[in-house]
Amino acid sequence: VQLQASGGGLVQAGGSLRLSCAASVQAFRSYTVGWFRQAPGKEREFVATATGARHGYRTYYTDLVKGRFTISRDNAKNTVFLQMNSLKPDDTAVYYCAADSSLILSSVSVPKDYDYWGQGTQVTVSS
Repeated sequence: VQLQASGGGLVQAGGSLRLSCAASVQAFRSYTVGWFRQAPGKEREFVATATGARHGYRTYYTDLVKGRFTISRDNAKNTVFLQMNSLKPDDTAVYYCAADSSLILSSVSVPKDYDYWGQGTQVTVSS
């Protein structure tokens, strides 16, 4: 499984970006795909996830981004998107996408429980 994250960049506070995570995998619809981020000097933290068919394509978010970020998936394109609106300087981080086909719901926010990771994409929000 290979994951390719893209869409990062530099944006002013209040602006928007859309990240994409393209997966090269069979049966993409069965995978849970999540977004995590890591700021300098901090641990990697959960941002959002979109579960696979087994869990009914549910979405979950950290409280830090609820109402501002939206995760969605296009199974025909093997891609998950993260629409980020009303960005804040605190959102500055390297964003990673991750995938797994056997996660249980209680693990969707746990980085170590994802088997596959893409390279990061830098998001920088200026004040």
